[in-house]
Amino acid sequence: MAPAPASRIAVVTGASSGIGAATARQLAQAGYRVVLTARRKDRIETLAEELTRAGHSATAYPLDVTDRAAVDEFASAFTSIAVLVNNAGGALGADPVATGDPADWRTMYETNVIGTLNVTQALLPKLEASGDGVVVVVSSTAGLGTYEGGAGYVAAKHGEHVLAETLRLEIVGRPVRVIEIAPGMVKTDEFALTRFAGDKERAEKVYAGVAEPLTADDVAETITWTVTRPSHVNVDLLVLRPRAQASNTKVHREL
Repeated sequence: MAPAPASRIAVVTGASSGIGAATARQLAQAGYRVVLTARRKDRIETLAEELTRAGHSATAYPLDVTDRAAVDEFASAFTSIAVLVNNAGGALGADPVATGDPADWRTMYETNVIGTLNVTQALLPKLEASGDGVVVVVSSTAGLGTYEGGAGYVAAKHGEHVLAETLRLEIVGRPVRVIEIAPGMVKTDEFALTRFAGDKERAEKVYAGVAEPLTADDVAETITWTVTRPSHVNVDLLVLRPRAQASNTKVHREL
């Protein structure tokens, strides 16, 4: 189901790679005018050019979602938008609580929670003005259950999960849906590598023996499906994992 008018705009944060880039591609294919935001200007400009060459409408806008002044300036360019995909975020480290770096915890909270809050607050009036808006929060199964070595990321994703759940309660009756997508194990080029500060061997161990982790396209397809349901249908929370993963701590590995 494509958007009604050609002017329907979808904003995707963290669109420079992984799930964000894949979601931008799929929303563009579904007929949305996509606005790509991320800190890495070169990455989103390259993606915007790719989509434009394919006949879609795409604009790149460099943005740090933790910078509220920059987010407000970005939001001021719009009268209305149809979709906001809060995808920017990520994990840093896997240390236990006793030795975790408070700076990493702070960064994860700022990007996953405050970043989502900043963009959602700034664009919520624009979503409501569309008469049929959608807020998507890309959280994680880490926001629904904990695991050893993940407390900082788990805490941030729990915060993001609660943000989405509470927002849905607070704006019920308005023409805006709030959807949360909580992926489990997704293998992308950068997530684990960033988490482990570029340590490729450690990053690869996350997926060792797992035949088919989720891909960025799997998650993007799910996001696009939820967004394009009829406007009276709200997918409150959708958890997706690879078949090999039963929980955050139970994974079948063929080693």
